[in-house]
Parts: sequence; C-alpha cells; structure tokens
Amino acid sequence: MYLIKSPLLLKWYYPSLLWNKSRTDKVIYLTFDDGPIPNVTDFILKTLKAFNAKATFFCIGNNIVKHPEVFERVKSDGHAIGNHTFNHLKGWKTDDKTYIENTLKCQTLTKTNLFRPPYGRIKKSQIRSLESLVWSSESNSQLQTSDSKLKIIMWDVLSGDFDINLAPEKCYHNVIKNTQNGSIIVFHDSLKAFDRLEYALPRVLKYFTDQGFTFSTL
Repeated sequence: MYLIKSPLLLKWYYPSLLWNKSRTDKVIYLTFDDGPIPNVTDFILKTLKAFNAKATFFCIGNNIVKHPEVFERVKSDGHAIGNHTFNHLKGWKTDDKTYIENTLKCQTLTKTNLFRPPYGRIKKSQIRSLESLVWSSESNSQLQTSDSKLKIIMWDVLSGDFDINLAPEKCYHNVIKNTQNGSIIVFHDSLKAFDRLEYALPRVLKYFTDQGFTFSTL
C-alpha cells in the first residue's frame, strides 16, 4: 500500500524536509531513484534530452561503484546528483550509527548536499543527525560549516513505477492527475520499474511541455 500524493499530515510531521517547491512557477522537478544502471539510465537520459529537461538522480553508492561510466554520463548531461545511501538502507530498520555511516560512504561518491531516504522511511533521530552535518561538492565526507547544509528531499507525487502490478497507463495517469506547479515527482531508475517508466516518462514530458511547464533540477 502506498500513497500517490503525499498527505499534508506527513508534511506537517516532517516540516524540515522538502516535499515540493514553489507553487507559483510552472516548474516541475523530476527525480529518479536507485541508479545508475546500464540501459535504464541511458533511456532516461535520452528521453530527458529530447525534451530539453533536467532532473535530479538520487544514486545508490554501490551502483555508482558498479557503473561509474553511467554515473559520469548523468553528470555530464547536466543533471543534479543526490545521495540515496550506499546500500539502499531502510531507516526505520537500521540503527542510527549504521545509517549515517552508510550515507557518508555514499557521499564520498556523490559529493552533494541533496539526500533522499530510501523508501522515504527515516527516523527523526536520523534526520537530526544528518541535518547537523554540512556537505559540499568539494569534499569526500563531512564538511566545514562554510559549505552547504544537507537538504533532505521527499516528494509530493509518487509515480508508482516500482509497482509491478501497476499498468503503465495507470503510472502515467498517477503523475498527470496529481502534479502541479513545483511538484517533486518520483520515478525509479531501475530494471524493476522500467516497463512502467518506459511508457510513462516520455508521455509525462510531452504532456507538461505542451502545457508550458519546464523541468528543472533541485
């Protein structure tokens, strides 16, 4: 069971996390979790380029190690990089020390101040620990106070592409029906999601481009 639209109660409970951007401008923020991975990431990059769209990729450290050339293509195409832990840890089932260490291990590769908890599941104690750190594109781990503070990124629209029982058309309509100005949308850069992603992503890009929206990085 999962919610396509993030409820206001959840946003209230975790007020320091970023759920959406400004509702004023016609800008959408596409995000892709779990990559990089051959073929799937390449499809995403090609599709984004066709619509002159930029996005944010929340990468798993272990996948960066396995596929460094794919990771470099994401960066060279001008997309933003986010940290998604090294081993895709579920915060609710992981002790804080292990969770923070795993995130820092991923940070040596991603070098970003953007973080998304896998599954969107993170303890308040883990949030406090992560938000007390400071991050930079120039460092390999914990940073100096002159650099940028970590931003924990959630979402307000979940495409459902990870759901193998979901029809590709439904995945597309999940996004179309729930997206508005400033929405942060989650797709997945994974083999599991590819059947739905392959159908929905180009159609989402076309639909909102025709409506006058642009697609930007976080």
